[in-house]
Amino acid sequence: MRVIALTHSLGYSSKVMYDDFYATDKWSSNQLHCQYQALIVAISTRHADAVDIKFMVGDRPVWIALPHPAWVEFNRQTGKVISDPMAVQIAGHYLKWAIESGEDSGREMYTLTVQETLDHLNELLEEAKSTAVAG
Repeated sequence: MRVIALTHSLGYSSKVMYDDFYATDKWSSNQLHCQYQALIVAISTRHADAVDIKFMVGDRPVWIALPHPAWVEFNRQTGKVISDPMAVQIAGHYLKWAIESGEDSGREMYTLTVQETLDHLNELLEEAKSTAVAG
């Protein structure tokens, strides 16, 4: 398993990776391979104030839209910045949760709220802290 720094500005490293992972579908019990594929600023493609992050889940594309105001709110709360690699990790964390909790309904796009984005970011940071302490 590879180790990456989630962001230098946050100072955490993690063995937990959400850019290439497996998740078990709650309803079918199928193990799904999820791989990050692209990050696009949505204003250029669909005139939305969001960052769209594409994963391949098996052979189907799934987009996770993270709202730009989450970047502003996180910066306001912490003085730190959400980097592009961190955004991918947030989106992957959400996707794994959605698949394993049964929230994944097979849609091609999921749009998170600012609060959902921050909640998944905070869970990711907690995982990174516990991994760093345990490692």
